[in-house]
Amino acid sequence: MHDTLVINCGSSSLKFALIRLSSQETLLSGLAEKLFEAEPVLTVKSAAGKQVVKLSEQGHAEAMRGILGVLQEQDLLSQVSSVGHRVVHGGEFFKSATRIDAAVVQAIRDCIPLAPLHNPANLLGIEEAMKAFPDLPHVAIFDTAFHQTMPEQAYRYALPDNLYQEHGVRRYGFHGTSHQYVTQQAAKLLGKPLEDTCLVSAHLGNGCSITAVKGGQSVDTSMGMTPLEGLVMGTRSGDLDPNIHLFLSQTLGWTLEQVTNVLNKKSGLLGISGLSNDCRELEEAKNQGHAGATLALEVFCYRLAKYVAAMAVPLGRVDALIFTGGIGENSRFVREKTLSHLGILGFHLDPEKNAGMVGGQSGPITREGGPVALVVGTNEERMIALQTREVLS
Repeated sequence: MHDTLVINCGSSSLKFALIRLSSQETLLSGLAEKLFEAEPVLTVKSAAGKQVVKLSEQGHAEAMRGILGVLQEQDLLSQVSSVGHRVVHGGEFFKSATRIDAAVVQAIRDCIPLAPLHNPANLLGIEEAMKAFPDLPHVAIFDTAFHQTMPEQAYRYALPDNLYQEHGVRRYGFHGTSHQYVTQQAAKLLGKPLEDTCLVSAHLGNGCSITAVKGGQSVDTSMGMTPLEGLVMGTRSGDLDPNIHLFLSQTLGWTLEQVTNVLNKKSGLLGISGLSNDCRELEEAKNQGHAGATLALEVFCYRLAKYVAAMAVPLGRVDALIFTGGIGENSRFVREKTLSHLGILGFHLDPEKNAGMVGGQSGPITREGGPVALVVGTNEERMIALQTREVLS
């Protein structure tokens, strides 16, 4: 069998999935978390059900040993033929998935200043997996690679040229694997060749981004040099006046790090509502009359709708708007509210279809006679496995 082990390594967690390439079936998936707390744990899901394994030591090496143990236990270890790694930032080095060698590892290391929270963890995952599977091919799949097709007018900031030329200050975009996967699926649902589609893809979770995809290629996106730019997110502010840094520093005496921490971890839905970054909790609170929750959701949907309209500019036309990610796939309210702002583009919601589109369902939620809005379940692990196969073939 040819099965790909997909590794997504975070700073204190390690997410994995074993994908059978012939059927694109997920045989096994799981999450090792709390890796530097008192009781690190590995949770595994398979056809046999859910299994929780207590890890005896802290750290990523122990998590990898735990994953190997589970694969061995389920007689799957010998079937692993390749390993695909999610890497957040590939800068301008990588325009597609790439087989990992010493030069690739160094290039990922060189991108650490662009993603100081993510790339070191991704490298750690690569190192541990290469120790565990020294004889297998390893492939890096970059969140930023899909957006390397953006034209210069879309990715450049209006800053002095040397900041781009010497320091790489530009817009890179993220969630590329998800946007690529759902636009391919949307083309199938529309019954059109991908090369002949103009799609707006909205990936809405705790992190949110929106991408204009023309003929299967990213031509613009909402996230920038870092994942902070663009839409309102769970705890991130999205777009704001850059002088707010100076104002908060002068008014409250905050350091640059303190301001950045607030914008990344205490803003967004959490900041406005004062309650939660979880859309489900906010919708429940809104239904009970909570003013902060109501405003947070209103701002979220309004900003999203503005970005959808903006993405029509590079596309020229909108064949379909795609909702994906945890919020996009499950929040009927967010979809309805967002489309209510988009009458200018001719969207007409079908309330019945919208109500039925939850829990992994994919399909249209609009009436005929205008542009289509679709819900499409994302599967980044499957996309990583498919890209791994593509590189190795």
